[in-house]
Amino acid sequence: MKVTSAEFVKSAVEPSQYPDSPYPEVAFAGRSNAGKSSLINALVNRRKLAQTSTTPGKTRLLNFFVVNRRLSFVDLPGYGFANVSRSLRSAWRPMVEDYLRQRKNLCLVVLVLDVRRGVSEEDIALAGWLRRHDRDFLVVLTKSDKVSKEEAKRRLADAAEVLGLSGDQVLLFSAVKGLGKEELWREMGKKITFAKLA
Repeated sequence: MKVTSAEFVKSAVEPSQYPDSPYPEVAFAGRSNAGKSSLINALVNRRKLAQTSTTPGKTRLLNFFVVNRRLSFVDLPGYGFANVSRSLRSAWRPMVEDYLRQRKNLCLVVLVLDVRRGVSEEDIALAGWLRRHDRDFLVVLTKSDKVSKEEAKRRLADAAEVLGLSGDQVLLFSAVKGLGKEELWREMGKKITFAKLA
């Protein structure tokens, strides 16, 4: 997709705060510091649309963006270790699950994994949760420029096997080199309907 505009809309913590939007949504989920915000920035050709940090837990709210005034991206708080209080971390799960369960606009979840870390128990749990709730998802292994091509391919195959996915449901991505960008847009396009949503 050719991106002509990308804008931050608002942050939210509960359904009453979600934007009243007619656009289909793609949500980006994953462990803290897996590269969700960098992936979003790379997809829309912006450096600082979604805030990035080397400190896990930078994203603490549901952050909504509009792309080309016809598609929404949602940057979800990361799970797992984060440099925040235990009470704040425990509040994230119901916040994210409420969104994933209730949001009618949601067409696809992109599950973001750091290629160097492999699949965690939390990743497996989220994939299972999405299946139980009939939510379509893709898996993207980010930071693929940090390992050799052979290692990246091996880790991709491992992730597909562990999560029970076919090859086209797991992609390699590098925000630095742009690897996987076109492939991810193509796979997202298969799941997104641009019909006006009720």
